[in-house]
Amino acid sequence: MSKAPEQLSQQELESYLWGAAKLLRGLIDAGDYKQYVFPLLFFKRLSDVWDEEYGAALAETGDAAYARATADDRFTIPSGAHWSNVRGASRDVGRALLTAFRAIEAANPQRLAGVFGNAAWTDKAQMPDETLKNLIEHFSQHTLSLATVPEDELGNGYEYLIKQFADDSGHTAQEFYTNRTLVHLMTQMLEPQAGETIYDPTVGTGGMLISALAEVKRRGGDVRTLGLYGQELISITAAIARMNLVLHGVEDFEIVAGNTLSAPAFIERDRLRTFDVVLANPPYSIKKWNREAWQGDAWGRNFLGTPPQGRADYAFFQHILKSLDARNGRCAILFPHGVLFRNEEAEMRRKLVESDLLECVLGLGPNLFYNSPMEACVVVCRTQKDPERQGRILFIDAVHEVARERAQSFLRPEHQERILRAYRAFADEPSFAKVAWVEEVLAKDGNLSIPRFVRPVVEKADGKPDGSLKTVWAEFEVSGRDFWQQIDAVVDMLDGITTDKADNG
Repeated sequence: MSKAPEQLSQQELESYLWGAAKLLRGLIDAGDYKQYVFPLLFFKRLSDVWDEEYGAALAETGDAAYARATADDRFTIPSGAHWSNVRGASRDVGRALLTAFRAIEAANPQRLAGVFGNAAWTDKAQMPDETLKNLIEHFSQHTLSLATVPEDELGNGYEYLIKQFADDSGHTAQEFYTNRTLVHLMTQMLEPQAGETIYDPTVGTGGMLISALAEVKRRGGDVRTLGLYGQELISITAAIARMNLVLHGVEDFEIVAGNTLSAPAFIERDRLRTFDVVLANPPYSIKKWNREAWQGDAWGRNFLGTPPQGRADYAFFQHILKSLDARNGRCAILFPHGVLFRNEEAEMRRKLVESDLLECVLGLGPNLFYNSPMEACVVVCRTQKDPERQGRILFIDAVHEVARERAQSFLRPEHQERILRAYRAFADEPSFAKVAWVEEVLAKDGNLSIPRFVRPVVEKADGKPDGSLKTVWAEFEVSGRDFWQQIDAVVDMLDGITTDKADNG
């Protein structure tokens, strides 16, 4: 009787997964690792879980037909499309992999259509048989069954790989990975509940949906009642998101590849589908988008106006607002600071403020975007604010609530907790938070620059405001931040104009 495989520790799992990527170093660009490593990991997991369930059913009943039907209940693996079949291929390994992938996708069309992506498996110049055999043998070292690697642990390992690939791939990371400590904060602010629908219109690898799932689970909610939805422009990234959700044990989800602005995927009765919770980190200031079509948008997403060609941020913003449930919808969106004050979007911003959808503007420190020193902000909106929050907007200046280690910026638990306390209190806190009336914001022409609302207060020992040089310097520092944010926005705008001219010849 063979010995049952032992459970892998999280560290062992992560070392094992990253070892597969290291086999590709020097052979392909780091940005392409994900196209090969993720599908192989997913294929190995499906096969090992299938074997586990087949073996348990066979041991219980002795009926091979029943055991196969039981194993196929979760995911069907057609005859000849198992990991062991591909591992036994002596030549044309890429063709064997591709054949197995397509057979599995065809046998599970509702959940796995397109999940393995479209990597060049049969291109022997890029992926020779020897390389693929080395990868397959590497993954064959361990059994990835539910007993040896539970869903949460494999999900964590998958997220580890996503982070590693983002670090390795450099300039492509922003479209692929969002700082998870920041995502966790955004999720906590929205408090997703069991039974709700959660949507990310620029879903990337699915990190925000996974964070919402984890938050519901942490609060004791039944995650099986959640509906998770997302759309992603890049096909391989959408496939990775689908794999991510499956590996986290999610059953009710729909991830669609496509352009959210030009072809939104989620439509109900000729209208945009609406959701309880929307979490998003849209690609910032994209310049190539169909502005002309937006002016007559069929879905009514231009209710605030038409953004300039050089930046589509408010197109994504309006899409998200239009996708919120009218009774309970709320969103948290990660943006660069420019959306708060750029002149060319002033009229749309005024309409946003007048709509009283805007609940909180949270300013965060620099370097929370990958490979960019710019400061980030999170904008929180609700279709139905609590009565005591109606007509008011909370500004939080958390620029200093950030840590940096090994060239990475992140939010420590104490940073997240301080921000959450301020958000939930919805009250003034000297030098940190300020509640402003909508009329007060409109009097500033709808400018949402946080330093214009949250002012520094330096107190003496007796608790009274200090008029000393220390206070003057603090005021100067805040005014300087406001000034340089405006300058950054102007430089960004000029860069956009230059890019447009270059594109137009």
